Amino acid sequence: MSHPVPLLEARAVRVVRPGDTGPATVLDSVDFVLPPATLAEVTGPSGAGKTTLLLALARLLPGAEGLVFLDGRAGGEYEPETWRTLVALLPQRPALVPGSVAENLRLPWSLKVRERTPSPNDEALREALDDVGLDDVALERDVSRLSVGQASRIALLRVTLARPRVLLLDEPDASLDDASAAGVARLTAAFVGEGGSVVRVSHVRKDATASVRYLLEGGRLAELPCTAANDDPGLSDAPQSRGDMPEVPDV
Repeated sequence: MSHPVPLLEARAVRVVRPGDTGPATVLDSVDFVLPPATLAEVTGPSGAGKTTLLLALARLLPGAEGLVFLDGRAGGEYEPETWRTLVALLPQRPALVPGSVAENLRLPWSLKVRERTPSPNDEALREALDDVGLDDVALERDVSRLSVGQASRIALLRVTLARPRVLLLDEPDASLDDASAAGVARLTAAFVGEGGSVVRVSHVRKDATASVRYLLEGGRLAELPCTAANDDPGLSDAPQSRGDMPEVPDV
């Protein structure tokens, strides 16, 4: 019986870093499967390696061992700049460049990899801002006049407008109030609803729309039951044994 090809897959990812008492294994032969149109949430204690996992999936971590696949093709078959248009990482503190909101939203189209792709016009940008609750933000507004919550949503919107296949989000609402965090959740839910997939690292809040949750601890990734979103994020859930995790499909 054939298995469906996952959208994003990691096999035996291992990361070792220097430590005070010798080499420290941050990720220990981690396997990960992300189907299409799925939001996967990764929780774990501080320092467990959640950001390291995202960097490995983004292929931005020199020295990481293991394999990463997109649509069944090994990451090495993609040019690095092509991979980054398809698997987009949004760090915990994304940067906006000096200038207007419109200039920032169009920034991905200044890259050579998109030089033949037309950038969104003002009407499309206005509609996108309105859809995420930023109807009071003018396209001409200088980004220095944005609140933290507005800037975070614009940074996320900039990535989603570029239409990657996978979004890697590192605690996207960690410094936001509840209203702004809800706007981030709506954005990610809309992205998944359009067929994209998301890997979201969470520490403060769970995302109620996550269809699969993982706990990263001690270098190991274990699947968690999808409990209510207001439960303690990840640490209070009992992880399944690795034998209970879904088998990695052949590709």
